[in-house]
Parts: sequence; structure tokens; C-alpha cells
Amino acid sequence: MLRKNHLMYPILVLLGLAALLGASQGRTDCYGSVSRIRTSGASCKTAKPEGLSYCGVSASEKIAERDLRAMNQYKSLIRRVGENLCVEPALIAGIISRESHAGKILKNGWGDNGNGFGLMQVDKNSHKPVGQWNSEAHLRQGTNILISMIKTIQRKFPSWTKDQQLKGGISAYNAGAGNVRSYDRMDIGTTHNDYSNDVVARARYYKRHGY
Repeated sequence: MLRKNHLMYPILVLLGLAALLGASQGRTDCYGSVSRIRTSGASCKTAKPEGLSYCGVSASEKIAERDLRAMNQYKSLIRRVGENLCVEPALIAGIISRESHAGKILKNGWGDNGNGFGLMQVDKNSHKPVGQWNSEAHLRQGTNILISMIKTIQRKFPSWTKDQQLKGGISAYNAGAGNVRSYDRMDIGTTHNDYSNDVVARARYYKRHGY
């Protein structure tokens, strides 16, 4: 009987480890979730150039919908990077939609007058672009830049909730952490003064579509 117990112990340990690994594998909410963030969506300054006569969340969703077909080319890459780095794939997709319309507006992988590289528009003046413009390496670099911004906001605003810090990090991805001074006005100073709100609304759309 004692011998059997000795044999059972390592098996139970292994089963316990497998259960722990299973619970953590594929987790994407280490930095919060777009599902819990309140958002006002796209500003009229963002919506109007897209040919929309309305603004807000519905405008963000319409733009995201237009980008969905192009986005789906990169769905497996986006999901893999999100799962590896514990960031919601839908958020990565939301940033890609906002930055490059899933690559549709890029010329040879470049945008922003030749300053932004790839789907996530990594700024060549602040970072050395990695990989091909639509590669997993590029998506990892862009997502790691986002994570570094979230961590900076966590240190800057330790009393904010995890989801508030996530939204602050999204805003900082566009205009830098120094631009984030308060929660309610974090987007003032971002492109069209709506960056995090627009990205969150687009991300929620992509979450409903399997990202």
C-alpha cells in the first residue's frame, strides 16, 4: 500500500502541474480587458475622413467592419501573438485597424509619410523596426511596445484599476505616456483626440468576431 502511494504522488504532482498550465495557457487578460472599458468611440474628426456622417462607437464599429476582411488574413498571427504575450488579440486588431486599416493604406509596408512601419505602425524615429511589415515578428514588437506603455501607466497611476491602466496604455501607444495626465482627458493630445476610445470600440467589435 505504501509503495502505491509513493508511485501515486509524482503522478498527482504532474496532474496538478498540467492543470495549472492548462489554466494559464492561452490567457490574454494579464493587462485588463477591453470588454470592461467604457468608451465614447471615434470622434467626428476620425469618422468624417472615412466618409461617415456619424461619430461615436457606431462609427468605430463601421470602420472596423470595413477592415475585417483584410484583418482576417492576419487572424492566426494576431491570436498567436496575443496568447504568447497575454494581451487580448482583439486589442491588437483594434490598433491595427486604427493604425493601418489592416495594411490597406500602407505603401510597401510604410505609412505616416514614411515614418510608421507595418500593420501596427512602429515609429522608426523611436524604435528600430523588426521583421517584415506584416510578420509575426512585427506584431510582437508592436505589442511589446504597447505592453511597455501599459507598464509605464501602471507605475504612473498605481491607484487606477487594471482596465483604466490598460486604456491609458493604449492612449500612450499613440502620444506617449507623458501625454496621459488624467483618466477622463487621456485622449486629449492624441491623433483626433480619440485614440484609446476609438481603438477600444474597434477592439470590442473584433472580439465579437473571434479575435
